[in-house]
Amino acid sequence: MKSACIAAAALSLAALSVAAAGKDPVAFSHNDWEIVCDNTRTCRAAGYQVDRGDSAPVSMLITRAAGPATAIEIQLQLGGESDVKGAVRLKVGKASISGLQGSDSELDAGQVRTILPELLKSDEATVTAGGGRKWALSLAGLNAVLLKMDEAQGRIGTPGALVRRGSNPESSVLPSVPMPVVHTITPPKKHPGDDALAARIFPALNLNDAQSLCNSTDKVDATSVQVDRLSDSKVLLSLGCDVGAYNSTSLLWIANDKPPYAPVAIDASGDYDGKDASVTSTMKTRGIGDCMSVETWHFNGKDFVRTSATMDSMCRGFPGGAWSLPRYVSRIVGASSTTPSKP
Repeated sequence: MKSACIAAAALSLAALSVAAAGKDPVAFSHNDWEIVCDNTRTCRAAGYQVDRGDSAPVSMLITRAAGPATAIEIQLQLGGESDVKGAVRLKVGKASISGLQGSDSELDAGQVRTILPELLKSDEATVTAGGGRKWALSLAGLNAVLLKMDEAQGRIGTPGALVRRGSNPESSVLPSVPMPVVHTITPPKKHPGDDALAARIFPALNLNDAQSLCNSTDKVDATSVQVDRLSDSKVLLSLGCDVGAYNSTSLLWIANDKPPYAPVAIDASGDYDGKDASVTSTMKTRGIGDCMSVETWHFNGKDFVRTSATMDSMCRGFPGGAWSLPRYVSRIVGASSTTPSKP
């Protein structure tokens, strides 16, 4: 059964673009598993219970950084039970691990070595806790996403591959890609007269996006535009906009604070935070909001550049998602700190 899944996955993988150069994220799903690899080539594969609306959500996260002979990390998360305490037992195939604690556990290196071979050749893993509580983790699609992980990291045909091993040297595995570095600035305080800029700049705004993206009931005039100071000569204009059920955002322009105002729409959209000159877009991807997609940009003194992004996931009963699956990360360098940007 697993071999058939691998063959089908290989056909699917051939149709997908490979982000081997680390420039584009990898995103792929098969049955009950999904994988996202970020721009550094770190890959995260997440699996869930079969999607049948039961009240016992369970998820496993398999993480591996790029580069030869890197370690494999496995985490386990249980949902639907807010009071899971004490020992938790994970069983798959001939392997069994006892002593995991609570609803969020991380396996140690020895436990990973014990459980991984059985995960690759089984159809289901079970988790049990006190009081007869039980969770069933589906392994349908696991081999497919791990094959994708091997492919994205250049491991296919090497001893360290998870699915398709071979005798190619580990030195042929693709290295990790350094995080992009984004230098940010601290915006100045509001200047006298900034409150009057919205009315002056509004007539020069291109509102085509507002007309096509925003709901027809949204108010679009100068009074609905917010102005924030970006630098001594630049301001940010924000126009709030409802973009369908459960979601809202803000359309943004950068403009001069004196004529000619020359406002320019930017790719970033979302809520502006003047403390660190960032814009964050948070979108619910299901009606009850249990899946989220988040993207963040920071102002570098000239423009807003993307600093982080997470791919929305299956969620499968975990409010907000079981895991953060970054598709883009960066290192933010501000006036007094250096901070990895990881959603």
